[in-house]
Amino acid sequence: MRKIPGLGLILLLALCFQPLSAAATETLLMAPSSNGESSPALGVGLDKTDENEEFLPVAEAYLLSAWVRDNELVIHWDIEPGYYLYQEQFKLSLGDGSALEPTFSSSVDKFDEYFEKNMAVHYTTATLTLPLKATAQPFALKVRSQGCAEAGLCYPPHDEYLAINPAQGVAEIIEKQDFTSASLSTTANADERLFVTVLLFALLGGAILNLMPCVFPVLSIKVLSLAGADRSRLALHGWAYTLGIVLSFTGFAVALLAAKAGGEAIGWGFQLQSPLLVASLAYLFLVMGLLLSGVLNIGGNWMGLGQRFTESGGLTSSFFTGVLAAVVASPCTAPFMGVALGYALTQPAAVALTVFVALGFGMALPLLLLCYFPYLIRHLPRPGHWMDVLKQALAFPLYLTAIWLVWVLGRQLGSDAVAILLLGLISFAFGLWLRQHRPAHRVARGALQLSSLAALIAAIAIPFVGLTSSSEPSRWQPYSDELLQQLRDDNQPVFVNFTADWCITCLANERVTLSTREVEEAFDRLDIATLKGDWTNRDSKITQVLESYGRSGVPLYLWFAPNQSGPGKILPQILRKEHLKEIFSQLEDN
Repeated sequence: MRKIPGLGLILLLALCFQPLSAAATETLLMAPSSNGESSPALGVGLDKTDENEEFLPVAEAYLLSAWVRDNELVIHWDIEPGYYLYQEQFKLSLGDGSALEPTFSSSVDKFDEYFEKNMAVHYTTATLTLPLKATAQPFALKVRSQGCAEAGLCYPPHDEYLAINPAQGVAEIIEKQDFTSASLSTTANADERLFVTVLLFALLGGAILNLMPCVFPVLSIKVLSLAGADRSRLALHGWAYTLGIVLSFTGFAVALLAAKAGGEAIGWGFQLQSPLLVASLAYLFLVMGLLLSGVLNIGGNWMGLGQRFTESGGLTSSFFTGVLAAVVASPCTAPFMGVALGYALTQPAAVALTVFVALGFGMALPLLLLCYFPYLIRHLPRPGHWMDVLKQALAFPLYLTAIWLVWVLGRQLGSDAVAILLLGLISFAFGLWLRQHRPAHRVARGALQLSSLAALIAAIAIPFVGLTSSSEPSRWQPYSDELLQQLRDDNQPVFVNFTADWCITCLANERVTLSTREVEEAFDRLDIATLKGDWTNRDSKITQVLESYGRSGVPLYLWFAPNQSGPGKILPQILRKEHLKEIFSQLEDN
């Protein structure tokens, strides 16, 4: 970079008699004009310029970057110390010359010697934001800026160019020669090639889904049913199965896109974020396993609907098998699927739906091809005893899938939810088991049917009643000797509950007494600190506390009144609300 002399006369002579180099042209002294353009201002600020000052190239003094975030184009400059940018000189224009109006980051006022007034300038950083539509086509943008150095140099207007793809959330700096319609058509061609590649990835990823543990049992059942199906209708079965999968995947996509349009942050497999749906699927896989094992033998009433849907030889069976396969495949992500899903969720609705359809078709493709090549089916043995043995063996992957769903629910809502779901599953299985018994006596048969109906209603009601997560924080603080001593030093009353999850008496006291409204109101009104020592797992410190009070196990309840020294008062193992209220009333008397 050429040094700028400190005297205006020297610079004027240099400009008149010496050809300008590229570097000199780049650093030519400029100042903003009143009409928004820029003109040479050879004398602006020269009295402040040090003759030994070296100025940065404009691209280094103002480092440009750009990105797309939350449907906004962000254009950002990192400005070197001692330099600033004029806000009035920012210009955003499209290839046809039309201007865009951005929003500016905060600026400061600086007195400008050329205009003899305050000008809005940006030090350190400058940020422009421009709203975008996610469905907008790719476009190019010319970005003009102009700045000065505090030492006395004003740069000429500087143009830089961006290529923006709102749908993909991409903004990148390009060269001036690329700022043409030809570059945009090249971008469009690249987008088309990317779209075709994503569709291939979706097909391949969907096909690999069939090997996932959550899908393979369902697919195995369908292949098994094809062995006994009418060979002349195999193609119809294949298309019915494909339709079930594709419609399910389309439904997932519509629900997902609608939720995202409403501002929800959800992704693939979002439906399994619902504890009730997880519980329902666990019920379904348990019943299917019991049916395959032969434990349940349900006839032609509505309770046999699921069996007919997935095991019969009709087209309805093939369709609903496809639906079931799509539902249980939703939490799985196979290789190549990640790219396809990530692309789909950033595209317009039509493109996203196309990708999801390709994903579903890829998942159905292996069985569809099997139906179109009957000689592969012919290699399967004819129906016989082997089918019963295989059918019973396939029940165990379904049981494992039910266990996995129970584990998912536990991760969502905790161990209490697992116990509730298992109770519901047992009630459900018990109700189904009762229905297959037909006593000869009419009264006994009626009583049995009523009992079965009651068990099934209870099984269905249990998840709706019990599977709720509480967002209220627990009043109980984890017990520690240090915390207890600190509370006692602060002269605060303390109630300590030593308990364990496997202690039935402890759980009964918590539910019947400690969690009641009267007792909790007393805790709050009297500012009683509540500590819980959890002995569910081995804890040597809690064991020492229990032994110091002459106890070998839980429950143990201790009361520490204010102004009390020494050990706490041991309360009865069976707590009663009246007893606690009597103890707490002593605080009010004092």
